[in-house]
Amino acid sequence: MDVSALLSALRSARVADGYYWIEGVHEPAPTPPDFVYLRRAADDGTWEVGTYERGARHPLTRHGDEASACAHMLRLLT
Repeated sequence: MDVSALLSALRSARVADGYYWIEGVHEPAPTPPDFVYLRRAADDGTWEVGTYERGARHPLTRHGDEASACAHMLRLLT
């Protein structure tokens, strides 16, 4: 699964748009106050899944590949 397939799966599961943020694919505006996010980590290129609350990112896990990060985020939200 890649980020585009993840977006399709979340929409199919009817997860509200404001519950998640996927870098470069789904970035709600205005930014919700809290959500689960998926992004490429700037320091080492891994895929980071975490939560965003009150203006701060809280990484939960890092994955070496896009597919496992997408699967993790999907499990968190469905």
